[in-house]
Amino acid sequence: MGEKTSRGNVGKAIIGAFVVTLLIKIFFLDFMIAEGHSMTPVIKPGTILLVCKSFYGIKLPGSSGYLLRWKTPSEGDILVFYTPLGEIAVKRCVENFGDGYFYALGDNKAQSYDSRNYGSIPVNSVIGRVMGIKQ
Repeated sequence: MGEKTSRGNVGKAIIGAFVVTLLIKIFFLDFMIAEGHSMTPVIKPGTILLVCKSFYGIKLPGSSGYLLRWKTPSEGDILVFYTPLGEIAVKRCVENFGDGYFYALGDNKAQSYDSRNYGSIPVNSVIGRVMGIKQ
């Protein structure tokens, strides 16, 4: 009987750990792998990025806006965001406009498709801020 209770507790612990991990991934932190050369030499293709999804606020999955927003991108922040074409991009914020938009450029300007091509980006398009880089 004690063995059955022990297995039940282990199962609950595993499910609880899974739920907590899923919530962290959805709302707070995520790992992504960089593609392309637009951010070289700082971020090379294949680099693992730690992205803080809650750095600027809390977004509901699939929503186009923040549930709560406490900050906007600052100059120099490396951001992960959706481009106007719906693609995921990693670029550096070079200017923040007070009306909820920012301008983002790749560090490798010769090989970067960025705000010079598609214009300013709405802050609501931000997925998160890059907090760690593992080459």
